[in-house]
Amino acid sequence: MDITDIRDRTPELVEALLGVWERSVRATHDFLTEEDVTRIRGYVPQAIGGVGRLAVARADDGRALGFAGANGTMLEMLFVNAGERGTGVGSALLRHAIGDWGVSELTVNEQNPQAVGFYEHMGFVTFGRSETDDAGEPFPLLHMRLTR
Repeated sequence: MDITDIRDRTPELVEALLGVWERSVRATHDFLTEEDVTRIRGYVPQAIGGVGRLAVARADDGRALGFAGANGTMLEMLFVNAGERGTGVGSALLRHAIGDWGVSELTVNEQNPQAVGFYEHMGFVTFGRSETDDAGEPFPLLHMRLTR
């Protein structure tokens, strides 16, 4: 596996990462309806294009296994292909974001306990909570910061 910082966000790359996003969300966000996934999917390309830093984890054959994006010290996104969960891809991306980019804060859906546990395992603690997500939808967010 190789992790690469990406500057040029080509349509082909964005499409590949959109596929990673969708497979990841379908495996971990069981609180979302099909309508929610379809609606949110429409915003993902803009979100990928809008982060200041983007890294992609790739398999030896070039397939995208996962990706992370950040603005400043805030991790904005981290998604791993459903079939790659538990293989170290997410940990490697998060360590890259912390070590190379200085990431120290993030938000995570409270209704995604696997992600909450992952971030806690990686040294993050909850310091706040919002009743809605950034779009005002009724998906509570936990605000976490790195403690180690």
